[in-house]
Amino acid sequence: MLRKSRARQARLLLGVTTSFVVQVAIAAGSGGLQGHVQSEQDHRPLANARVEIRETGATTSTSSDGRFTFKDLPPGDYTLAITIGKQAAVEQTVHVEDGAVTTRDIAVSSNTTSLASVTVNSRRNDIARAKQEVASNMINVMTAEEIRKLPDVNAGEAVRRVPGVSLESDTGEGRFVNIRGLDADLTGTTFGGVRLPPTNTASPFGGGRAVAFDSIPAGIIGSIVVTKTNKPEQDAEALGGTVEITPKSVPLSGKPFIEAKLGSGIEPLRNTGIKELGLTFGGRFGGPENAPKDGQPVAYSDHPFSFIGTLSYYEDRRGVDDLEASYVDGQPVVPDKAFASLEQRYYNYHRKRHGYGGELAYEPDAANKWYVRYYDAGYTETVSRNRLLLNFPGNPTVNADGSFTEQGVSFDKTLRDEKETIDTKVFTIGGKNDLGGMKIDYWLAHTVGSYDKPYDYNSDFSNPGPSTVTYNNTASSNYPTYNIVSGGSPLDTSAYTLTGFNNGTQQNTTREWSTAANVTIPTHFTAAENEEIKFGAGARLRKNTQSIGASTYSAVPAIPLSQAAGGSSVTYYNDHYQNGPQINQDLIRSAYQSGVGFVQNTLADAATAARGAADNKENVYALYGQYQFGFGKLGVLTGLRAELTRATFRGNAVSTQTDSSGNTIYPVQAVSANSNYSNFFPSLQMRYEFAPSLVGRAIYSSTIARPGFNQTSAAININPGGDFVSQGNPGLKPTTADNIDLSIEHYLSQGGIASFGVFNKSLSNYVVSKVSTQTFPNDGLFAGFTGPAKVFTYDNVSSARVYGTELNYEQRFHGLPGLLSGLGTSFNWTWVHSRLEIRPGEFQSLPSTSKNTANATLFYERNGVDMRLAAYYVGRNLFGVGSSAATDIYSEPRFSMDFGASYAIKQNYSIYLNVKNLTNTALKFTEGTENRPIQRETYGKTIQIGVTASY
Repeated sequence: MLRKSRARQARLLLGVTTSFVVQVAIAAGSGGLQGHVQSEQDHRPLANARVEIRETGATTSTSSDGRFTFKDLPPGDYTLAITIGKQAAVEQTVHVEDGAVTTRDIAVSSNTTSLASVTVNSRRNDIARAKQEVASNMINVMTAEEIRKLPDVNAGEAVRRVPGVSLESDTGEGRFVNIRGLDADLTGTTFGGVRLPPTNTASPFGGGRAVAFDSIPAGIIGSIVVTKTNKPEQDAEALGGTVEITPKSVPLSGKPFIEAKLGSGIEPLRNTGIKELGLTFGGRFGGPENAPKDGQPVAYSDHPFSFIGTLSYYEDRRGVDDLEASYVDGQPVVPDKAFASLEQRYYNYHRKRHGYGGELAYEPDAANKWYVRYYDAGYTETVSRNRLLLNFPGNPTVNADGSFTEQGVSFDKTLRDEKETIDTKVFTIGGKNDLGGMKIDYWLAHTVGSYDKPYDYNSDFSNPGPSTVTYNNTASSNYPTYNIVSGGSPLDTSAYTLTGFNNGTQQNTTREWSTAANVTIPTHFTAAENEEIKFGAGARLRKNTQSIGASTYSAVPAIPLSQAAGGSSVTYYNDHYQNGPQINQDLIRSAYQSGVGFVQNTLADAATAARGAADNKENVYALYGQYQFGFGKLGVLTGLRAELTRATFRGNAVSTQTDSSGNTIYPVQAVSANSNYSNFFPSLQMRYEFAPSLVGRAIYSSTIARPGFNQTSAAININPGGDFVSQGNPGLKPTTADNIDLSIEHYLSQGGIASFGVFNKSLSNYVVSKVSTQTFPNDGLFAGFTGPAKVFTYDNVSSARVYGTELNYEQRFHGLPGLLSGLGTSFNWTWVHSRLEIRPGEFQSLPSTSKNTANATLFYERNGVDMRLAAYYVGRNLFGVGSSAATDIYSEPRFSMDFGASYAIKQNYSIYLNVKNLTNTALKFTEGTENRPIQRETYGKTIQIGVTASY
């Protein structure tokens, strides 16, 4: 009854809040105009500047922080005139919306009579679009203000809305980011300019380099920049692109501020609650005794110190309904859809995501700044998975209606009880100095990415049956049906006994020391205002360690399921299946901790730990030089980057053998390997301004993706009895790419854009899994091999290719009359084609490459109301490479919709309502050319409500 009551309350709150937001949307009122005036030379606020609205004659003077404000302005266009001292006034046209406050921050030269530059800040996306427009390379920018308008709780869910980006999801959240169809291990990720190490090493294709974006809460993000074409000054390890996550910063005025967010919500699938908390605060301080005491400096020296701190916390208890299947690969004798197993998985996740950190800086003047930063982000998650498993012998009879009947079916009830912690720490100290004739900047950073699994208890209760089952998985692939014709019921707890138990632990830590120093020298060989030569050096010293623990048992206590299960029978998966009572995890833990009846496989577990141990090092040293110049409307950036890589991989070679007495033994030998190589990355990036708002680009760039430690592992698993050897390949070459990009970009008012681009990536030495045969000597670790054995490893494919197009459009329709002027829309679409020789003589698209990816948003912004309905689509892509086309795994197309709404009650307070996954989109995987469904999981909706405040 309590759950039903909570659900009714949530539905009532949703209805009332939606009605309130809609009613406020039709309100109308006068608008306002505010902003700052600052010096173009050093960005300090300009006090006592005279600001006039020509049309009304209204005037004001800027305060000590450069701020000006006009209230109660009718909607329309106005001419803003700024006068500094006895200089002539400079003018700028502004547009004030009905019922909205328009903000403009204006930078002027305090020594001339001309307006040096203008940053339009009526919306933060205007700043983001302006940064994209003037960039010498190809980028996309998202601000924190844009991110929080939709229910994106982590960095991955936010960045997927950028053109060219697709998302790998798991457990109902975005996790790994793909750029332009290239898998997540080929994406570079930085935080505040510092490269992030991986955390969750279980990336889709085994590279283990991908950053798990679900560990980075959206609440600590100041902005996100997706770089499609790297400049020489940037790390070249960005084959698909680079995602730069920039932390929040102290506002321009330096005035002390605080922003807070408090929210809750519900996930109806399990009727579980949500907790959300965000806090950001800071400002400038310190200085001489006669400095302003109100936190509003006139010069940097008034308050030379600044601090910003941020905290984000998000907790949920998401449920997942999952159905998985495996098949008998015995065609043509066995039908293609014949089950080997069917699994009914009922999950309960409990995730606590955190992010906190800050920056302390000393900036005595506009020419010098030193800072120290520290950020920590990650989550701790526990999972409870109850599973009902139907085991089919694999010899069914085909019935006239297309269904199957099979005898000898047995059942298992299992419980997985697991905990894991994923965490990233970033510490940076650095500075920048303007020395008059040149500028320098420098930093030293230490990062740690860690994955820690303290326990992973798996218990198996078996019901030997046998039973006769009829099933039909062709009439509805999403909801296959089955019927127990004879024998025991899978829901009868009295027929099950504990027959298996194991526990696993894992620790994977990547530590990196990195540093860089850059020198920028303004030059005047051409007429370009931004002409400069820039050069620098950097180093990244990375160390990766891994350890795993295994506890398996040859005997376990014969605990009956009737004793270990409790509660009522669970019906799940949209009421299609019953799982029976859930297994009591506390009882299982207690039995395991007592140790009674458990007999451990000590030698085998020690061998497993030896196989999983790794100690790797990878040092990358870099030098670069670049030159930015131009002629009239043409801007050019060209340069060269060189990177030297020195790597060492350490692990163990472990064999499974039988001694003279017939006992299984596991000889172990430490092994290591080195890999050294150098690469050069030229770049030529041209930008042509056809008109003030029409920009064309033609770019050549080059990038690299180093193979992951899992792929270059020195470890060898030798199994003469199984007639196979599994090993990494320390000799793998890095994958490199030559990239061509062309685009045309029309920048519209109010942060709008209409752009179209094409790209081509020619890849060399793409890394793929490989299966071959080899004859080993019948001695030492390889004793027991008598002929050719299978070898599972990785190898380089000489070439691969990716090409495609990007379309991006966003516009606000302020020209529409009355209430309709708040409408706007955005749309982006990316089409990708790729080609790779995935197996000898077989060509396929690259892993993770979806031919089509798209975002579409309809939004309304007026009178303090912000509402948006966003859709996301990602096409089918290759998710796992099998031994043949029949066992390749595909991620099926996904279409999802999210809703976000907020209303500004007052200038400092807003309420919000978000609904995530309106369409209850399932994550579905299929196998082979016949698209056999192997997994389909659903999560339901997520409803978020809360309030934000700022001072």
